[in-house]
Amino acid sequence: MSMKYYDWTAHQAYFQPNKTAIVDLYTGRKFTYAALDDRAARLADWLQKRGVVKGDRIGILAFNCPEFMEMQFACGKIGAVALPVNWRLTVPELEFIFNDSTPKMLLHDAHFRDAALELKKRCDISRLLEIDVNDPSNAYEQALDASYPEPQIEPLTLDDLAMIMYTSGTTGHPKGAMITHGMNFINCVNLGFIAQISPLTVQLVVLPLFHTGGLNCYANPVIHAGGRILLLREFDPGESLRVIGDPSYEVTHFFAVPAPYQFMMHHPDFEKTDLSRLQVAGVGGAPCPETVLRIWMDRGVDLRPGWGMTETSPAGTALDPVDGLRKIGSAGKAVMHTEIKIVDGVGSEVTDGGVGELMIRGPNITPGYWNNAESTKSSFVDGWLKTGDAARVDEEGFIYIVDRWKDMYISGGENVYPAEVENVIYQLPQVLEAAVIGVPDDRWGETGKAVIAIKPGETLDEETVISHCVAHLAKFKVPRSVAFVDELPHNATGKVLKRELRTQLLGNDAPAIS
Repeated sequence: MSMKYYDWTAHQAYFQPNKTAIVDLYTGRKFTYAALDDRAARLADWLQKRGVVKGDRIGILAFNCPEFMEMQFACGKIGAVALPVNWRLTVPELEFIFNDSTPKMLLHDAHFRDAALELKKRCDISRLLEIDVNDPSNAYEQALDASYPEPQIEPLTLDDLAMIMYTSGTTGHPKGAMITHGMNFINCVNLGFIAQISPLTVQLVVLPLFHTGGLNCYANPVIHAGGRILLLREFDPGESLRVIGDPSYEVTHFFAVPAPYQFMMHHPDFEKTDLSRLQVAGVGGAPCPETVLRIWMDRGVDLRPGWGMTETSPAGTALDPVDGLRKIGSAGKAVMHTEIKIVDGVGSEVTDGGVGELMIRGPNITPGYWNNAESTKSSFVDGWLKTGDAARVDEEGFIYIVDRWKDMYISGGENVYPAEVENVIYQLPQVLEAAVIGVPDDRWGETGKAVIAIKPGETLDEETVISHCVAHLAKFKVPRSVAFVDELPHNATGKVLKRELRTQLLGNDAPAIS
């Protein structure tokens, strides 16, 4: 029996074959580690027999499902490169990604059949393989049944490419961050300590697996440790609360960006859901409003803020729960195998509490962007990755993410970070969601515009919002206007799409985001 140190499923199948690895909450299917490894090996064999070799990209366009994880581990066995893509993108957007990454094959959910067929034609993809979790005899299952769990294992190193993850592309075209096997391993180590992941861990996974927050916080580390993951096909606040509260599921871990926590805490079942078994609830991806942190704390759940990005595996910083109350709003300190610093516009380190750009380096950092030497070169300075996040550090070394640089606007010569303003707006009990953007102003250059979705059954007016901000913010930070909407636009992980908000409110004259 050939064992490779990077082959997590082979190890777990050898060590604890009968333990449940994955539960598909949509279909009720359960897979032991022996079954997971067998299916991944059969898929690897099927791919190899159709000409896939080390370095070939294999795309997947699918909702959360066990087949997603099988594809990832099948690629690892034969040295292929997994290419998960965002199912919310349009065919033209996906066309750019596939023409850039040139996948040999595309695995796709039956729901995306029409898009897959069109992409196969436009992007010269040699073969499609359809997954239909509602049909036990679908093409994917037929492929596994016709294959053997004995692929030719490809020797790999930690520097070999495991995956390409395309960033959201808030400016221009998305970039393919290259993810190595070493990055995945280091992330398991870093998050293993922080999130207390072990063979006893049971995580409810609600973020999409095509996103690093869904796949690596903490699904991959849980599989690496020999725990169990429960997959929701798509996030639903009521269903998430039901699973967390049901003792038969034994959920110990949860991770999300702030929006799902907001949707869950506003759900009518929130107050009556038993959250006592939840040991770790991580939050990242965007600054988390203090109101959200405190409401979950009041229910006995200490949300664990952290910071990271696709290019950092993603774990970059984490806040220990013992510091949760006294350092509320902080993203914590750098995780173990990581270095962080904050620099000003000329590259000098900022240590006096001022705001600068967060820089990071270590074995968890991407080697660069696929097929994009220019972006790779411009993103690094002396080995440090420029994150594009505005941050500050306090006297004890705790990091505070102020906002994305691209979301900052300048009003009357003063920098305004929308996350700070949004944090104040969230103090109003009528607010369901809020976002602040900079809009052109003849006198001040730019001023803030608050965009707010109100809770059902509540009322709120512009004067109340602005008066509240005047009482809690410097004058230049106070929004000059307020727009009320039914809902804010989100990406697949729940982050607010501020670029789309600008287009909706300002039309085609919206300023470019640099």
